[in-house]
Amino acid sequence: MPMKNVRIVLVETSHGGNIGAVARAMKNMCLDDLALVKPRQFMSEECVARASGADDILREAEVHGDLDAALADCSLVVGASARLRTVAWPQLDPRQCAALVAERAAGGQQVALVFGRERTGLTNAELERCQYLVHIPSNPDYSSLNLAMAVQVLAYELMMQQAPDSPARPRELATAADMQGLFSHLEQALEDIGFLDPRKSDKLMRRLKRLFHRAEPDQDEIRILRGILSAAQGRKSARRE
Repeated sequence: MPMKNVRIVLVETSHGGNIGAVARAMKNMCLDDLALVKPRQFMSEECVARASGADDILREAEVHGDLDAALADCSLVVGASARLRTVAWPQLDPRQCAALVAERAAGGQQVALVFGRERTGLTNAELERCQYLVHIPSNPDYSSLNLAMAVQVLAYELMMQQAPDSPARPRELATAADMQGLFSHLEQALEDIGFLDPRKSDKLMRRLKRLFHRAEPDQDEIRILRGILSAAQGRKSARRE
């Protein structure tokens, strides 16, 4: 289901193809609210082609004459900045941004993530309309992310905030008694199959104990291991007969 109350706002996008690529990134991550502020191109052939099936987001996108109109109903506004500004403004990394946005949106607030022009980003005046800035860390020698890539990064982090934790069946780890039972059985089985050298048994068993302690087996795994050992002992006994 689309994540409600989260709006992607693009300001004065130069190329229609970039809008289409943003729509595709949004649909990948279950976002569907796109607002455009004075785009220079929109619904061009390249725009639709690069949307790659996210045409519904393009069709439903709202076009505004200024940024204030796009943000009018938003309680939280976060501006994406390609470079860290000298202005003292609260700054977030993408994960912090996603956590904040998810929390506010879940509480019913309308939230906007604002992205600026491809070449120059958001002006200082536009950034001043934001409560927070988000900066995507990248290679300082090559920090150029295109518009759709920036949207994809933030949308992915937001998607991960929404992903439900899969209920994990609690592991019943083996007790100390279980482990000692395994070690005794293992040592006996290694003797029975002729693998254990009495002269090196202490050193070998110490290494095997360290191995199994590091693995932290659960009780089911202990039963499986002991079943294997019993089977090996049984086959060795059968051969002797």
